[in-house]
Amino acid sequence: MRRGVIAFSAKMAALQDGPMELDAEKETKPEILSDGASNLSGNTGNGALSSSPLTAAPAGAAPKPEDQQTLIAVLQFLKRNKLSESVEILRREAGLAEDQEDSLTADGNGGGKGDGEGVDAKSLLSRVSITAAAAPQSTLTPVPIKNTEDQPDVRVVLSAYSQQGDPSLYQVYYSDLKNFIESVLDCHRAELSQLFYPLFVHMYLELVYNNHESEAKAFFEKFSGDQECYYLDDLRVLCGLSKKEHMKGNEALLDFRTSRFVLRISRDSYQLLKRHLQERHNNQIWNIIQEHLYIDIFDGMPRSKGQIDSMSGSLGGEAKREVNKAKVYYGLLKEPEIEVPLDDEDDEAENEEGKPKKKKTKKDSIGSKSKKQDPNAPQQNRIPLPELKDSDKLDKIMYMKESTKRIRLGPDNLPSICFYTFLNAYQGLTAVDFTDDSSLLAGGFADSTVRVWSVTPKKLRKVKSAADLNVIDKESDDVLERIMDEKTASESKILHGHSGPVYGVSFSPDRNYLLSSSEDSTVRLWSLQTFTCLVGYKGHNYPVWDTQFSPFGYYFVSGGHDRVARLWATDHYQPLRIFAGHLADVTCTRFHPNSNYVVTGSSDRTIRLWDVLNGNCVRIFTGHKGPIHSLAFAPNGKFLASGSTDGRVLLWDLGHGLMIGELKGHTDTIYALKFSRDGEILASGSMDNTVRLWDAMKAFDDVETDDFTAATGHIHLPDNSQELLLGTYHSKSTPVTHLHFTRRNLLLAAGAYNSQ
Repeated sequence: MRRGVIAFSAKMAALQDGPMELDAEKETKPEILSDGASNLSGNTGNGALSSSPLTAAPAGAAPKPEDQQTLIAVLQFLKRNKLSESVEILRREAGLAEDQEDSLTADGNGGGKGDGEGVDAKSLLSRVSITAAAAPQSTLTPVPIKNTEDQPDVRVVLSAYSQQGDPSLYQVYYSDLKNFIESVLDCHRAELSQLFYPLFVHMYLELVYNNHESEAKAFFEKFSGDQECYYLDDLRVLCGLSKKEHMKGNEALLDFRTSRFVLRISRDSYQLLKRHLQERHNNQIWNIIQEHLYIDIFDGMPRSKGQIDSMSGSLGGEAKREVNKAKVYYGLLKEPEIEVPLDDEDDEAENEEGKPKKKKTKKDSIGSKSKKQDPNAPQQNRIPLPELKDSDKLDKIMYMKESTKRIRLGPDNLPSICFYTFLNAYQGLTAVDFTDDSSLLAGGFADSTVRVWSVTPKKLRKVKSAADLNVIDKESDDVLERIMDEKTASESKILHGHSGPVYGVSFSPDRNYLLSSSEDSTVRLWSLQTFTCLVGYKGHNYPVWDTQFSPFGYYFVSGGHDRVARLWATDHYQPLRIFAGHLADVTCTRFHPNSNYVVTGSSDRTIRLWDVLNGNCVRIFTGHKGPIHSLAFAPNGKFLASGSTDGRVLLWDLGHGLMIGELKGHTDTIYALKFSRDGEILASGSMDNTVRLWDAMKAFDDVETDDFTAATGHIHLPDNSQELLLGTYHSKSTPVTHLHFTRRNLLLAAGAYNSQ
């Protein structure tokens, strides 16, 4: 199934052995209203059922018509599964005689609603759990994915929108709530206004589902204009769902129906809402809140409109607070201790006045990693990583030498920018990547090809044929040069194999391999020694929008239109992990610098951080008002930057799980983000044909850790974009597709010239 393994909750089986199991089920339900909030009527007795969530029913009273349909469906399900004891208990506590049940079944009306600890009977059977496939903790091994396409019939019955009342009164219900919210104090109005959008959507869908097309159209026309501007795209999709037939197979709608829209509201604001609905007996609104919304209640002062807006905009509302409380090991792994031999240039440098200071920089930037263990870093063997080969050690030495010559960037010392423009790219440039040492450049194109260029004077060569390799002296010192065929030398190579546009490319850290992802649903691994395809990884069902190698090689991640990200190893043809949870396409993927985490950005306007070890989602970030198209980790692993179609760059603190900054200035989609090697500067590239440089260190240093009140979600974002903006650089007519800092902190940018 597309979003991972979807299964009916195993707790369903707990209904078969009588009251103890039913009570246990009730105890697990507090997520309907968090922080211990009970149902609206305040009943907390075990097993006491009422006719509605607003008024208690006398003992033995039959359920009201609007609740009867659900109760009958539950009873029929229990009977089909031969749970006779549970049938008797449920019928007795609902005050429903057997002859009443038969007559209600014949009429097609019936139902009842549980009211213990905020639980309703419908919710006992409407829990569908969506879990990412997880592998054993010890090693990253593939896990077989079960096919659970066939779901019990009761899911179809109970996941549908039931008729909650007279369709002509839906406008009255909504208007009444709207008038109430607009009349309360400003501090509460901002929080309660969050209810407008999810209630509007669910009430509209209820009308459509129950074939009240004219009422649904009138409802939409009257209240759609009241919704926040960042929901406009969603409303356009919703407007097209005007008949019940349109709802079948609509994925966006399925997500909205099966996942709860999360609202974070202070306890005082919640009490106001509760009291109003209690006084007005507004069952219609309350039922939707119970079934489709998750009210995350916190103690403290209500949030302001600005604070709420900064976290709003995603398809599923804000993230639940408990999701962002998990421990994240964001520190860097201990670098292997490699002795760097001094070359002639270094010997000379030591004798010059002032140069030893420069060598101290080398010790600070490299030696500190190798000798000190970061307290926030994961254990070295938390996930299995490939061992360093001799060639990797040589590359590490080169990296360390380059870092000693690295330019220290800052507000007074901005990087030079070298822009690579793809001219006459009529094949349609769709993806770009540079190798870490900036020696190779790869581009993915809409004509299904991948092209590789050498950025240095050194040309690209293939390995010699097998016959020629047999005559080579394998003991010679320059054997790596001798195996290359000079006859094949050229400045670029074209890789053929995909059958659709190529949307993502990524070089391996050792520059021996290249990944590409395509519309043809595959990820391909190419050898840069032979320039041939080695493996085609098939697992996604739809276009794969992005892929990236781990900083240590071996592992790579991909994300696509099927709304999941997959973790792979180059020597496995099946994914090791499936990260499921996004409500729309996974548009971009990135590895954390320590390779223990993967971050994904999505069209559902959320960013998720996944633990590679167990597949768990450990962070959900909301705040963007459009699909996310770019992500970048700070070199120290503590911070994350994200860019979106809303033209904003948002900064996140992984440890605290909170937004800490907002950079405004771009006027179009941000497709490229990159931190400088020392983390001082953040570069952003956009479809508005500009590269902007931001003072990243000032943005992070200005954040007061005392403001990280995760318990309430009170975020105070400084509006200091202009102070942090260090420079804006315009290209003539070239959208910026990719950014890359060289090892010496030269900024490379790339994009295709747009002649229109």
